[in-house]
Amino acid sequence: MIIVENLSKKFGTLLAVKDLNLHIKKGEFYSLLGPNGAGKTTTVKIIAGLMRPTQGRVLINGYDIEKEYIKVKQILGFIPDNPFLYENLTPYEFLRFIGDIFGVDKDKVLKSIDYYFEMFNLREYKDVLIKELSHGTKQKIVYISNFLHSPLVYLIDEPLVGLDPFSIHLLKKLLKEEIKKGRTILMCTHILSIAEELSDRIGILSEGELITQGSPCFLKEKECSETLEKLFLKLTQSE
Repeated sequence: MIIVENLSKKFGTLLAVKDLNLHIKKGEFYSLLGPNGAGKTTTVKIIAGLMRPTQGRVLINGYDIEKEYIKVKQILGFIPDNPFLYENLTPYEFLRFIGDIFGVDKDKVLKSIDYYFEMFNLREYKDVLIKELSHGTKQKIVYISNFLHSPLVYLIDEPLVGLDPFSIHLLKKLLKEEIKKGRTILMCTHILSIAEELSDRIGILSEGELITQGSPCFLKEKECSETLEKLFLKLTQSE
């Protein structure tokens, strides 16, 4: 579902991503781990079509992100760590707008908005301007906007920033349900416990290079590490 081939990204003299190759299957939950500056966010932004690579290519469901970007956008969901929303709209107006962009049936959009607002306890914020909302509430709106159009692929950068424990529990449940539906998720996170709980496979980036990948159990056995944290520190030389 996601193919990354020989991907590199250079900023001046800094090579942020170095000859990266990834193959992520349909229905797989893949987490990309790494210390600050490892190239995780740069990689996700390139896959999302928000940044051009210096070299290499990205295919989403067989579509080239640069040559067939409209087709890719139709099947892609993106949840950044710092949500961008139209702040002079209300959450209700924003979600109606997103539904229109993706051509989702109006009745379905309205039912979905009611369903998710009830689920996330957001009814009291339905008609409040987005600029008045907290970071965590904005993040919930971003998730809902993605769930509205049922993308085949989710790209998630630091999924739990600003969220309360109830919302974290709920989102983990919803993401697991998306995987059961055959959706594919690529997530970048610093929270190792979340990666270990949710991921089918994990890749570890260090200085722009993929240094290892595999299931959490496989990686711990391979590196003789009791925990994912010890494995991560060992491989990224952070101890």
